[in-house]
Amino acid sequence: MAKGDRIWSNARLATLDPALPGLGIVDDAAIAVRGGRILFAGPAADLPAAALSGAEAIDCGGRWITPGLIDCHTHLVHAGNRAREFEMRLAGASYEEVARAGGGIVSSVAKVRAADEAGLVGESLPRLDALLAEGVTTVEIKSGYGLTVSDELKILRAARRLGDMRDIAIAATYLGAHATPAEYKDRNGDFLREVVLPGLEAAHAQGLVDAVDGFCEGIAFSPDDMRLVFDAAKKHALPVKLHADQLSNLHGAALAASYGALSADHLEYTDDEGAAAMAKAGTVAVLLPGAFYFIRETRKPPVELFRKHGTPVALATDCNPGTSPLTSLLLTMNMGATLFALTVEECIAGVTREAARALGRMDEIGTLEAGKQADFAVWDIAEPAELVYRIGFNPLHARIRAGRDATIRPSIGGNHA
Repeated sequence: MAKGDRIWSNARLATLDPALPGLGIVDDAAIAVRGGRILFAGPAADLPAAALSGAEAIDCGGRWITPGLIDCHTHLVHAGNRAREFEMRLAGASYEEVARAGGGIVSSVAKVRAADEAGLVGESLPRLDALLAEGVTTVEIKSGYGLTVSDELKILRAARRLGDMRDIAIAATYLGAHATPAEYKDRNGDFLREVVLPGLEAAHAQGLVDAVDGFCEGIAFSPDDMRLVFDAAKKHALPVKLHADQLSNLHGAALAASYGALSADHLEYTDDEGAAAMAKAGTVAVLLPGAFYFIRETRKPPVELFRKHGTPVALATDCNPGTSPLTSLLLTMNMGATLFALTVEECIAGVTREAARALGRMDEIGTLEAGKQADFAVWDIAEPAELVYRIGFNPLHARIRAGRDATIRPSIGGNHA
């Protein structure tokens, strides 16, 4: 075995190794890292002596180590906020009343179009820092609030810049088919042909896109619309994802599975057929309890169906200005447990191993295994259940990214738009 650059010892590991039961727990453990990769993760007694030679030793003091957390569904790059319409809804305003007052996605689109790239980066950085401060090492960021070719590309460029400014892996997802803007009202087909598909071509040509997403819903795009987008993604060998079955059952989960999608997300109305199709295709069910909570939804995603069929389940913040202004994966895990009755194991796996699967990055991240990138989090906890149990408490001791200590504390910032 090669020498390690660093060795974290006197630790307890939740490896999430699928070959081990449960969370893949290893007591009295060590992790050896070289060149940003894990050389060894397991019982300290099994650590080869050769790995110790010349390596920096880090005593974890009995702390727990998990894979770095992964937020696999966000709309983190956006401008302004929609706090005013939240206040209006609390006072009894209907969706239509909010829309007539200039709220809803129209508000977010207008603010993104008015912002320049630097402004988007500046507004989004505090949201990203809040995630990093909880041990997050990979974040997916979608476009979807520009709805012109130039503005969608602007969002994706901002996402890439965030990855340059912080020690974080960014997965950029093109979500041109998020909503139909006012200038294309009742003309979804024209919008897809004139904006969404050309935008996809440009994003791919400029290296700005890692996956393609869409919103398949009665208030957004039909299954046939999404087939058009997914077929275009397929031509470029880009993986696809889908906002599916959130407000009704258009069989979006089954549609996503038919394209071998990385994930289908939301899924409150998914049926047995959809859950089975996802399991067969290996499509991850990404559950978003923040949105469920924020919009006071009552229909829960069919967790028992996913368990029955063996559909992999992940959790994410869905960070966005309108329906889930959430920047905490720790709180997301608690919501997954309390609102959706997920187990501790399902919650922790959902923001590590299964989140990596939902991004198509299982070969690189999501578990503590030899050969993978050394992304992990060191926690001041007595047992893993604390990560799910506590509310408003961050027990992170250190965030390790590619073998480097990249711990960050949340910045204070925001906007008054």
